[in-house]
Amino acid sequence: MSESAQDVRRLKVVVADDQAAVREPLAAVLGLSEGIEVVAAAADGTEVLAAVAAGPVDVVLMDLRMPVMDGTEATRRLSEGHPEVAVVVLTTFADDDSILAALSAGARGYLTKNAGRQDIVRAIRAAAAGQAVLDREVQDRLLATVRTKAPAPVRPLPGDLTPREREVLTLIGRGLPNRAIAEKLFISEATVKTHINNLFAKADIKDRADAVRRAIASGLA
Repeated sequence: MSESAQDVRRLKVVVADDQAAVREPLAAVLGLSEGIEVVAAAADGTEVLAAVAAGPVDVVLMDLRMPVMDGTEATRRLSEGHPEVAVVVLTTFADDDSILAALSAGARGYLTKNAGRQDIVRAIRAAAAGQAVLDREVQDRLLATVRTKAPAPVRPLPGDLTPREREVLTLIGRGLPNRAIAEKLFISEATVKTHINNLFAKADIKDRADAVRRAIASGLA
């Protein structure tokens, strides 16, 4: 494969964090990762929107607490104006309000700053492919929140889900990441992703947080 063909497939990423001591090293490290090109580093939400407008951008790695415009508001505006751009939150905050606000605004992934470079790269690639990645701590808190709050009306699952798709949804509802689901079901992680894509399409599931809610409401988790 030619170098130019590889360049076409490189994901264009914006790194957003108000602290230069975090933003600049993170952008430099990600820029060395295979298949990723950091096209901009932003100090606040307005700079994120400007970078996306200048485009093209595939993924924004978004801090939440930033001046001028915070990450949640920037995520909401991207979701409305540039739905093709995936947002992965990378923040020190893993409280219920921050998690729910970011996911409700349209974030496709949510990691804490304890995540390693490989975890961040994996989340960026997954988000660009339309998949969701949640830090394990975030998944646990989200599950606890969903289970303790009064259930809202949830659409029933369609009848054409395969037994395997139901198994995968059950395990998502229990908070398992894709790798753990693959190990439990003795299938590849790629096959898990295929099942997730199929069941999300059939059941009109927006993201992993929505999948957790649907699994719990349907009695699968």
